Amino acid sequence: KAYLTGDIARIDKDGYFWVMGRIDDVIKISGHRFGTAEVESALTAHPAVAEAAVVPIPHPIKGQGLYAFVTVDKGIQQTLHLKKALFHQVAKEIGSFAKPEVIQFADALPNTRSGKIMLRILKAIAEGSKEVGDTTTLADPSVVTLLLKQRVLEKTPS
Repeated sequence: KAYLTGDIARIDKDGYFWVMGRIDDVIKISGHRFGTAEVESALTAHPAVAEAAVVPIPHPIKGQGLYAFVTVDKGIQQTLHLKKALFHQVAKEIGSFAKPEVIQFADALPNTRSGKIMLRILKAIAEGSKEVGDTTTLADPSVVTLLLKQRVLEKTPS
């Protein structure tokens, strides 16, 4: 019998299983299928990054693109130079096709009281919606207001 967990995994050349994320988090960009968790992992591999969340956005040519929300460690400056380093990090870890269209620095992400990032809220923000839905389960709902104000309106130069 088979048991469907809803997770997607790959096997590396040594036979190890790598859980990549949820099946419903798999996106397709320019014919490449991969999980947003892979990009989040590549971003958090950078020593300046504390936390990252990635959501798909519509793209007129590639079908889908990525919008990344990145929280940096205390004392780290949120600069264009760092954004470019993060693009390079994703290209090195996964490939240039996986580089986000936009990187938005965030002081905090919309976490529930149990610590789960509310991706549906981030997706709404990335797509430009002012309606993000119910925020009563968030540890700090004011984070959403700040993210909406700081939304990046144009592609980040890589």
